[in-house]
This record gives sequence, C-alpha cells and structure tokens, in this order.
Amino acid sequence: MKQTGVHGKNYQNTTHLTTSKILLLITLTLITLTVIPLYFPFHKFPSLSSTTHSSTSPATTTLPHHPLITVDDNHFKCDVFSGEWVPNPEAPYYHNTTCWAIHEHQNCQKYGRPDSDFMKWRWKPDECDLPIFNPYQFLEIVRDKSLAFVGDSVGRNHMQSLICMLSRVEYPIDISTTKDDDFKRWYYVSYNFTMATYWSPFLVKFDQPDTDGPTHTGVFSLYLDEFDKKWTNHIDEFNYLVINGGHWFSRPSFYYENHRVVGCKFCQQENVTDYPMTFGYRRALRTAYKAIMSRKKFKGVAFLRTFAPMHFEGGDWNGGGDCIRKKPFKSNEIRLEGSNLELYLAQMEEFDKAQKKANENGLKFRLMDITQPMLLRPDGHPSKYGHWPNENVTLYNDCVHWCLPGPIDTWSDFLLHMLKMEGRITAQEKLVNQRKRKIAS
Repeated sequence: MKQTGVHGKNYQNTTHLTTSKILLLITLTLITLTVIPLYFPFHKFPSLSSTTHSSTSPATTTLPHHPLITVDDNHFKCDVFSGEWVPNPEAPYYHNTTCWAIHEHQNCQKYGRPDSDFMKWRWKPDECDLPIFNPYQFLEIVRDKSLAFVGDSVGRNHMQSLICMLSRVEYPIDISTTKDDDFKRWYYVSYNFTMATYWSPFLVKFDQPDTDGPTHTGVFSLYLDEFDKKWTNHIDEFNYLVINGGHWFSRPSFYYENHRVVGCKFCQQENVTDYPMTFGYRRALRTAYKAIMSRKKFKGVAFLRTFAPMHFEGGDWNGGGDCIRKKPFKSNEIRLEGSNLELYLAQMEEFDKAQKKANENGLKFRLMDITQPMLLRPDGHPSKYGHWPNENVTLYNDCVHWCLPGPIDTWSDFLLHMLKMEGRITAQEKLVNQRKRKIAS
C-alpha cells in the first residue's frame, strides 16, 4: 500500500506538471495568434540591401471595418503630390532578380545599367510624410475586390511595379483568358483579389490603317466618340479603375466623329484640318469618362493617373534624344512646359468637368496627380538599358517607361494612400447617413 501511495503521488505530480505545460502552451499560442495579425500590417519591411528597420508613425484615426488600417488626420489634409525627392537608403524593396513580373525593356539592371542611386529615393510631400508602401495593408484593403489598369504601356509598367511591390507577401497566379500580354489578369489567392490590365493607348476605339506614315510610326484612325469595348465592356467587373493616357496622341492620326473625318494630327493631307494633339486627347478623355458613367452597375472608384512626362534631351525620341541624368531635379530646377504642359492642362480641365458630372450621379472620380513628381525624375528611365548592346534590334532610347525597381514604385505609395483616404471618406459618409436616419426616426 505504501509503494502504491508513492506511485500515486508521482502520478499526480506528473499529471499536474503535464497540465501546467499544456495550459502554458495554450496561453503562448493565444498570445502569438493575437499579436501577429496586429503586428504585420504595421510592420515596416526592411530593404533587400539593409537589415535595419523602424516602425511607422502612429496613426490617429481607425477606419471602421478595417481595424488594421489607419489614417493620420494630417494625411487627409495634405497635398501628397507636392513635394521633393529625398534619399532613401533602405530602397529598393525588391530586386530585378526577385521579381519575374518586370518587362524585359524595363529590366535596366539586367541589361547593364551601372548606377543604382536612381532606386534610392522616396517622395516627401511638403506638408506631411507619405508612408512607404505596405503590401499587407494594401492587400487587406483590396481583399475580395478587383482593380484594372486601363491605358498605354506605362499603365502596364505601373501594374508590373505593383506586382513586384506585393511580391513580399504573395505572387499572383495567371488567370488570363488570352495569351495577349496587353490583356492580362492576375489573381491573389489568399486575398481573393484580382488585378487586370487593358491596353488602350487612346482610351477610345482605334485602328491602324497605315503602319508607316509621315513619321514611320504608323497612322491611326481614332473614333473619338466611340467606346473602346475591349475595356469598357468589363468596367462592371471591377471595384477600382486606374485610367491613364497621353503619349500616343503625338502620333499621326485621323480624327473621326459620327463616322466621318473631322480633322487629323500631322496627317499631311489636303482638305483635312490639322489639329494639335490636345484636340483628340480632350475628346478621348470625355468619351472614356462617358463610358464609365454609362455603366449603371459600376459603383467603384475611377482614378485618373495623370501622365508621366518624357525626358528626352539632345533630340526627339527618334532623333537621338536620350535621358542620361543620374539624380532627380529639385522642384525649382525644372518646370512643366511645351507639349507636356498642354497635355497636363487638358487632362486636368477634362477631369474637373467629368468629376462634377460623376458627383451628380453618385460616382467617384479621383485624381492621382503624379505629373509633377515624375517631372523631377529624369534619372529613372531605361534609356539604352532595355536590351543587350550587341542585339540586332530597332529600339530607340527609352525615356518614356521606367526602370524596375525605380521611381515608378512610388506610384504604389500614392495608390495605397488614396485607397486609405477613400476608406475614410466612405466611413464618414456612413456615419453621416446613420445620424440622418436616427434624426429621421
């Protein structure tokens, strides 16, 4: 009996210790599961070239239904598109060897660009700080949603940059219904988020009856009052649209309205009025906005991303022009002028008109005004580093698109900021409506 008692006591002690260990493990597990979700959305990711990092600035307003996403009151009032480029030694946040989404012609490091300082800048607004892109926050905001980039190849450049910026969290799978790279769809499985690109360089219906023309870049027919159904038929499928255009309007084109020629851009034909490129550009923007407003089921947000200026120096794009600068301009060292200024003013005026109509119809048109920030970045283009030097290809120096990694990655900072602002506006609208219903009842 005595021996049995000893074994019974040992069994009780063992049971007690085992129970204590189990309770301790459960407690630690619960703490871990609680802390991790709170930590990651605010984690500031270290760069691939640095092992140091710091936390983001504390926020002051938490959005309803997005407990992990916060907005600083100062950001809500700040013009984030007015500022300067400042050094950012922690950048870049990915490398060309770690992101498969980079287009060959924008893979500057692969093709021998010797400098890397162009990747190590961030945008600093005059009145606030613009947080570095947080991929966890972005994917949380767009969970169960969809986004489309519509426009020219610079829009595709933007989408590929965003894929690379998100690659620290997840890579998407290709769910495209075509092999055409101009119309791609990507799906983020863990977030049920779809991202697509629609190549529509003029934003309206067009064709190319002549592949040569006076400048040997082809002659286009632009149907300025007709939708480009390759993208307009899909508007309802998306929660967010990012629209861009501008560069292609410098090409020789015939302008059509009501199925007849009303003018042209450098067509060099008798009895056809030659108009500046803003003639076609303004009308194309109006038609694009009309297409969005005509969709009764579209209740999302349409962002107009203003065009990013070219930086050819020493000649035109097909006349030996190049972009060889190694650092950004200061805002007082350059100003928008010439065709860049004309395009920008036309874009802003047409957007203001469209936004007023959209507001009257309960639609959300927003402006992503990246023109001034990108005017200051002549150092960020591929130039000759979009192919091997000995390749037998007919390619001009590229001072239109942007190296990846590079300055265009900041567009994701702007986009995330605007999505946060949109969430705050929506939350405020809901609170106002709730108060109205309480008062009415």
